[in-house]
Amino acid sequence: MSLDKATVKKVAGLARLAMNDEQLDRMAPQVSGIINWIEQLAEVNTDNVEPLSSVVDITLPLRKDEVNDGGYVEKVLANAPEATQGYFVVPKIVE
Repeated sequence: MSLDKATVKKVAGLARLAMNDEQLDRMAPQVSGIINWIEQLAEVNTDNVEPLSSVVDITLPLRKDEVNDGGYVEKVLANAPEATQGYFVVPKIVE
Protein backbone atom coordinates (compact mmCIF):
# COMPACT_ATOMS: atom_id res chain seq x y z
CA MET A 1 0.00 0.00 0.00
CA SER A 2 1.44 3.33 -1.02
CA LEU A 3 0.37 6.46 0.79
CA ASP A 4 0.36 9.78 -0.99
CA LYS A 5 1.31 13.13 0.46
CA ALA A 6 -2.34 14.12 1.12
CA THR A 7 -2.99 10.99 3.20
CA VAL A 8 0.16 11.51 5.26
CA LYS A 9 -0.87 15.14 5.79
CA LYS A 10 -4.30 13.99 7.01
CA VAL A 11 -2.77 11.42 9.40
CA ALA A 12 -0.31 14.03 10.67
CA GLY A 13 -3.22 16.41 11.29
CA LEU A 14 -5.11 13.72 13.23
CA ALA A 15 -1.97 13.17 15.31
CA ARG A 16 -1.70 16.93 15.85
CA LEU A 17 1.67 17.06 14.09
CA ALA A 18 2.54 20.16 12.09
CA MET A 19 4.47 19.22 8.95
CA ASN A 20 5.61 21.34 6.06
CA ASP A 21 5.73 20.12 2.43
CA GLU A 22 9.37 19.04 2.67
CA GLN A 23 8.65 16.90 5.73
CA LEU A 24 5.57 15.40 4.06
CA ASP A 25 7.61 14.49 0.97
CA ARG A 26 10.17 12.76 3.20
CA MET A 27 7.60 11.02 5.44
CA ALA A 28 5.28 9.62 2.73
CA PRO A 29 7.66 6.84 1.58
CA GLN A 30 8.65 6.06 5.17
CA VAL A 31 5.04 5.66 6.32
CA SER A 32 4.29 3.60 3.20
CA GLY A 33 7.23 1.32 4.08
CA ILE A 34 5.87 0.85 7.60
CA ILE A 35 2.41 0.00 6.26
CA ASN A 36 3.95 -2.49 3.78
CA TRP A 37 5.89 -4.16 6.60
CA ILE A 38 2.70 -4.46 8.69
CA GLU A 39 0.90 -6.01 5.71
CA GLN A 40 3.77 -8.47 5.33
CA LEU A 41 3.40 -9.45 9.01
CA ALA A 42 -0.34 -9.98 8.51
CA GLU A 43 0.43 -12.61 5.84
CA VAL A 44 2.28 -14.84 8.33
CA ASN A 45 0.33 -17.98 9.22
CA THR A 46 -0.15 -18.06 13.00
CA ASP A 47 -2.93 -20.67 13.17
CA ASN A 48 -0.99 -23.21 15.25
CA VAL A 49 0.90 -20.74 17.43
CA GLU A 50 -0.11 -20.43 21.07
CA PRO A 51 -0.41 -16.90 22.43
CA LEU A 52 2.39 -15.90 24.79
CA SER A 53 2.45 -13.51 27.67
CA SER A 54 6.24 -13.59 27.54
CA VAL A 55 8.86 -15.07 25.24
CA VAL A 56 10.73 -16.40 28.27
CA ASP A 57 9.26 -19.57 29.77
CA ILE A 58 9.94 -18.77 33.42
CA THR A 59 7.57 -19.18 36.33
CA LEU A 60 8.07 -16.52 38.95
CA PRO A 61 8.18 -17.64 42.57
CA LEU A 62 5.19 -16.50 44.60
CA ARG A 63 5.29 -15.62 48.24
CA LYS A 64 2.60 -16.42 50.73
CA ASP A 65 -0.09 -13.71 50.73
CA GLU A 66 -0.13 -12.57 54.35
CA VAL A 67 -1.24 -9.29 55.85
CA ASN A 68 1.33 -7.87 58.26
CA ASP A 69 2.49 -4.52 59.55
CA GLY A 70 5.90 -4.84 57.92
CA GLY A 71 7.68 -4.96 61.26
CA TYR A 72 9.74 -1.86 60.49
CA VAL A 73 7.87 0.82 62.44
CA GLU A 74 11.03 2.29 63.99
CA LYS A 75 12.88 2.42 60.65
CA VAL A 76 9.93 4.07 58.87
CA LEU A 77 9.33 6.61 61.62
CA ALA A 78 13.06 7.46 61.68
CA ASN A 79 12.44 9.32 58.40
CA ALA A 80 9.53 11.34 59.80
CA PRO A 81 10.11 14.95 60.89
CA GLU A 82 7.86 14.26 63.88
CA ALA A 83 6.31 11.07 65.28
CA THR A 84 4.21 10.23 68.30
CA GLN A 85 3.07 6.85 69.69
CA GLY A 86 4.13 4.98 66.54
CA TYR A 87 2.41 7.36 64.09
CA PHE A 88 3.40 10.25 61.83
CA VAL A 89 2.51 13.71 63.13
CA VAL A 90 1.17 15.97 60.37
CA PRO A 91 0.05 19.58 60.55
CA LYS A 92 -3.65 20.33 60.71
CA ILE A 93 -4.84 21.63 57.34
CA VAL A 94 -8.60 21.97 57.93
CA GLU A 95 -9.85 24.68 60.22
